[in-house]
Amino acid sequence: MSSRQPGGPKAVTQLFIVSAAMEAGAGLALLVAPAQGIRLLFGSAVDAFPATAMARLAGAALLSLGAGCWWARDDERSAASRALVRAMLLYNAAAVALILFGVFGALGPLLWAVVVVHGAMAIWCARCASLAL
Repeated sequence: MSSRQPGGPKAVTQLFIVSAAMEAGAGLALLVAPAQGIRLLFGSAVDAFPATAMARLAGAALLSLGAGCWWARDDERSAASRALVRAMLLYNAAAVALILFGVFGALGPLLWAVVVVHGAMAIWCARCASLAL
């Protein structure tokens, strides 16, 4: 398969670069300013230690996902890359499901945007995962 064909290895590289930027950016934001991130997403201030600690832990996890995608960006054909695409599919689909099932409370405009972005990323991951890489 040529890397010029739509949906080929180049699509996986692009998926990894976009995922790296999004997840690392969100992760850093939650690590540095967890209360502001919570307020922005959910519209309420949280100063309780457990909530900000969990936001920072989520930030570290997102930063790790972003780093993994960045480091895999030039390795689109390996078994590990295929596994990472599937893991990102699971993550994005779970994010959409959890938000839509109301786990995070009422959906404001920003959470709807998060649903759309993660939904699009899940579709992209599914498309890349279904290819014979």
